[in-house]
Amino acid sequence: MGIKELYRHVTAWFSENMESAETELHYDTPFHLLIAVILSAQCTDKRVNMHTPLIFKRFPEPKDLAAASFEEVYDLIKSISFPNNKAKHLIGMARKLVSDFSGIVPSEPELLETLPGVGRKTANVIASVIYDKPVIAVDTHVFRVSRRLGLSDGETVEAVERDLTSGFAPELRPKAHHWLILHGRYVCTARKPKCASCGLQSVCREYKLNNLVL
Repeated sequence: MGIKELYRHVTAWFSENMESAETELHYDTPFHLLIAVILSAQCTDKRVNMHTPLIFKRFPEPKDLAAASFEEVYDLIKSISFPNNKAKHLIGMARKLVSDFSGIVPSEPELLETLPGVGRKTANVIASVIYDKPVIAVDTHVFRVSRRLGLSDGETVEAVERDLTSGFAPELRPKAHHWLILHGRYVCTARKPKCASCGLQSVCREYKLNNLVL
């Protein structure tokens, strides 16, 4: 199967079986999603969702978080991974939103990346989820699933992102991120992937190699 045919097959399967794929982080505004995504780095969405209701209540707007002390923010996120750095990043992010963007979360990934605590993955998540930009965020799940299926041979996150951007149509890219991340989270897991119940088994390069399927 050629790469274009593989992308068509994968797209068709996900479209039929995961039509409503979306982020599992809870949020009510673009600003609050930005907070949640920053907190989710090397932490589960489930744990982040346990803490964000109180955070969102305490800091409804960027100006509220920008005026917060480190101790106040740290106390709210201390059971989340890397709370020291994340507390600093959240306050810095809010202050820059207020000073440079009038408190509005920018839509372009390049501008989002100027915010403290926001790397390329986080920027692409916000741009695609909130603004439906044709970009794909590559996290560990997306990286793993893309390489296992054969959608990419990239050795780096940037290389995999380029391959996925080329392979998926622009209008599908925001949803494709969620397809791959959810598939990696619940089916194509890092350890003991559930190949027997995977609907993409027949086209999966890794499965064929490991099981000598011709």
